[in-house]
Amino acid sequence: MSSLLVIASGNAGKVREFGHMLAGLQLQIRPQPEGLEVEETGDTFAENARLKASAVARASGCWALADDSGLSVTALGGTPGVHSARYGPSDPERIARLLRELDGAGDRSARFTAALAVADPSGTIRLEVEGICPGEILEEQRGTGGFGYDPVFFVPEAGLTYAEMDKALKGRIGHRGQAFALLAPQLRELLDAGL
Repeated sequence: MSSLLVIASGNAGKVREFGHMLAGLQLQIRPQPEGLEVEETGDTFAENARLKASAVARASGCWALADDSGLSVTALGGTPGVHSARYGPSDPERIARLLRELDGAGDRSARFTAALAVADPSGTIRLEVEGICPGEILEEQRGTGGFGYDPVFFVPEAGLTYAEMDKALKGRIGHRGQAFALLAPQLRELLDAGL
């Protein structure tokens, strides 16, 4: 009998991605209850992940996993940060705004952060991890893969933008992949203890 884990998202793509990353744990994965909206009022990625995991766990009566992630740019004081998805109405507009605001900036360093939180059915947070991928913002887009800021986020360690990486490489060195690598063994311990 596999354990049930609710993903704190109504986004089918994200639920599938999480299911793929958690495939080795023999979990039954399902999306959060339909119509449930959790307001992301936290000031950090970790706070938002906790809010979502806790609310979805209480609403579903099941264990829940939530994430919050985004891009923080040094020269912009950490912006767009927790507002990464709301920095513009579409990916091209978000990228255009970012490049406009960085025009002439000497420091183009940035980092992607992914915070993951797991809550038990009472809404109590039982696990938290954070994955970080440092990089820099290019002046022009490169690559056709990925989504969001991927075409302008360059990872010096790989010599590629996120949009130029294949899924396996991005999964290994990217912020979300790093967070899942930290989460998996701890989640396995919870499962073995009877999640």
